Amino acid sequence: MSRTVSLTLVDGEGSPAGSLPPFEVDLPYWQEVACVVRGARERYGVDVTILRLLAAERPVPHGGPVTYLAQVGEALDGYRPDPVAHPHRAPYAWPGGPAASLRWAARVLTDLGYGAVSDVEQHRTWNLSAIWRLGTPRGPVWLKQVPRFFAHEAAVLAWIADRAGERLVPPLLAAGDDGRALLAHVEGDDLYGAGIATRDAIAADMHRIQLATLDNEAELLATGVPDLRAAPLCDWVAGVVTRHGGGDTGLRALVDDLPARLSTVESCGLPDTLVHGDLHPGNARGTSERRTLIDWGDSFIGHPAFDILRLTEGVASADATHLIGAWAARWREAVPGCDPERAVELLRPVAALRMAAVYANFIDNIEPSEHPYHAADIPACLSAAVSPP
Repeated sequence: MSRTVSLTLVDGEGSPAGSLPPFEVDLPYWQEVACVVRGARERYGVDVTILRLLAAERPVPHGGPVTYLAQVGEALDGYRPDPVAHPHRAPYAWPGGPAASLRWAARVLTDLGYGAVSDVEQHRTWNLSAIWRLGTPRGPVWLKQVPRFFAHEAAVLAWIADRAGERLVPPLLAAGDDGRALLAHVEGDDLYGAGIATRDAIAADMHRIQLATLDNEAELLATGVPDLRAAPLCDWVAGVVTRHGGGDTGLRALVDDLPARLSTVESCGLPDTLVHGDLHPGNARGTSERRTLIDWGDSFIGHPAFDILRLTEGVASADATHLIGAWAARWREAVPGCDPERAVELLRPVAALRMAAVYANFIDNIEPSEHPYHAADIPACLSAAVSPP
């Protein structure tokens, strides 16, 4: 699968500057823009910064014809957001927004002793993050910028490094306004497609972090980490089912039973902890021997079983049973007398409801042109809650 990319151009002040004819890029993923920037330069001799998705022919990601807004030239004096016209647009999606973030990064890196930035590669931009690779005399550094609803990510990274060990998360070099953060480079690969042994190691890494959060949940909540313990979780998913459930009686019954179900989960004896929220192998970087857990924007305070349920998605039943068994053994050692396996089974439909609420939150906080990234996920997750695959 590939993408056919069209670019609508604006200058640094946001004024129209023409367009580029469509061209093909090999990577289908809409948010990956390094190949788009490279393609515009190689085919047309134009240096662009991708700002945001304008349109996609496919109703769901990825591939197919897509159109992006791209900036040519520099902004004269930063960016001028218009919150009345575009209340959900991220700062990095405005003309001049990326340049402002890159200027911030260059100043901070100089102050930190990294020297001048020698090259800049835009890697990703979409409603959940913008990411650049910055070359410095001391090696590569990553600039990441996230929207308001992920604003707690930098604080989570700093907290984990301080309490559970820096090796477990990307080292945070600096955090700034508008969701900006500078992260040290992590060697290795993103571990998509990891086998069972590596998934089990990821679960063990996460367990170490969760043990460090025991009795420290208040500290994390004070940094802005969302509270998805039983009561707020019930309220959140109930609202999403009301708005998106279409009157499905099975969903309504599941929501009505949720307080009793979560009370039974609580009786299983596991504590609430920091939850990664999207613990699939692609959110671990490194090797099978050493891993770093990345992308903490979805993190929250809640039940740790949500992470093992995410980590076992898409694996064979026997392998999932093995991974859950190993995860449960760690928790029984940490909390004698608890019943982790029962908690997992009780939370299976709740995990799907939570993911529906996550995607609904995205839709509520991004502009309509980028809704295709997530809109189909809401009904899919609601369906999985009442009819597990």
